[in-house]
Amino acid sequence: MSSVWNERAEAYRTSEAHREGADLDLLVEWALGARTALDVATGGGHVARRLREAGLEVVSCDPAPGMGPDVVCRAEDLPFADGSFDVVACRVAAHHFEDVAAAVSEMARVAHRRVLVVDNLYAGEAAEEADRLRDPTHLRNYTEPEWRALLAGSGLAIEQVAVLDKPGARARRRNESGSFWPTASRVRR
Repeated sequence: MSSVWNERAEAYRTSEAHREGADLDLLVEWALGARTALDVATGGGHVARRLREAGLEVVSCDPAPGMGPDVVCRAEDLPFADGSFDVVACRVAAHHFEDVAAAVSEMARVAHRRVLVVDNLYAGEAAEEADRLRDPTHLRNYTEPEWRALLAGSGLAIEQVAVLDKPGARARRRNESGSFWPTASRVRR
């Protein structure tokens, strides 16, 4: 999969829809008070950039070398010691992970204080199929209750959840609970 992302790297770095957004603002707000952060599946590096602008020391990781991460690794296998970062953030990438539960457990393991996750919510099988046709690396979106279970299953206590409008969407899709997507979760270790 990393070769596909190596080819898409520049598009993700320059995409206005990925460079900005209310979800990025929220991640920065939720990281207040932290000194260090890990940006998991950094993609275009937008979370890392925004957290650095906010004064945090940030390490970025991604399985695709072409994305230019500080460390090349999968979210399911983070090569860092337990509690290495005050904040661990992952923005709109988990739907590409082969094992989301393992990735969330790894994020919880390397987080000292807080894990921040933003991803699209499950909006039904038709939407999943459309996502897979548009992007063959898409594996699965999760519902809000599934996200809550994944986070709790990794020993994380949910502090706050925000469901946001997805910027640039041509048509608003609702998930089964009627909420818009993506969702952002702030959890503590």
